[in-house]
Amino acid sequence: MARNTKAKGKIVRRFGVNIFGNPKYDRLLKRKPSPPGEPKKKRVRQTEYGRQLGEKQKLKFAYGLSEKQFSNLFYKAKAMKGVTGDNMLQLLERRMDNVVYRLGMASSRSQARQLVSHGHVLLNGRKITVPSALVRPGDTVGVRDRKATKDLVRRYLSENSARSVPPWLALSRDDMTASVTVIPSRDLIPTIADEQLVIEYYAKQ
Repeated sequence: MARNTKAKGKIVRRFGVNIFGNPKYDRLLKRKPSPPGEPKKKRVRQTEYGRQLGEKQKLKFAYGLSEKQFSNLFYKAKAMKGVTGDNMLQLLERRMDNVVYRLGMASSRSQARQLVSHGHVLLNGRKITVPSALVRPGDTVGVRDRKATKDLVRRYLSENSARSVPPWLALSRDDMTASVTVIPSRDLIPTIADEQLVIEYYAKQ
């Protein structure tokens, strides 16, 4: 897939929200609250379409998806039973790379994606290399039985120990394994964007 090559710091400043979750971007926003290139200008009033596009971009950048991937995911969510916005966020959260990130086995989703694509992660005891694979309740997530892999993941778990694991995942730090307990409900998913505006954006496409 096409990788995002924009500096994450500039993306965070553009939206004024730490969509990546790393504390360093909270510090950046305190130092430089204005969008890049506009240190002394007032922000231009956004159109409704601009707001809708911005909310879609927040989710796309945060989860590291290409435009096509995000569009496909949205229409998959729309075809599912239930609330489209909730379905969309659940599909994003259930991605394998996001699960590895949420568990603290990686410091960012891009790092988690690399761990998965390089074959360091196991799903139900089998190596998986597809970051977009979706987990289900009852699935187990672990790491390959290799010293280098275990040392690497153990270091990441230690570095990210202050980050809380969401309640829909159960992590055993000693074993470096985890299980998916339930499909995450909307109230268990952190809010970084207004999903209703994303729905409105695609309604105009």
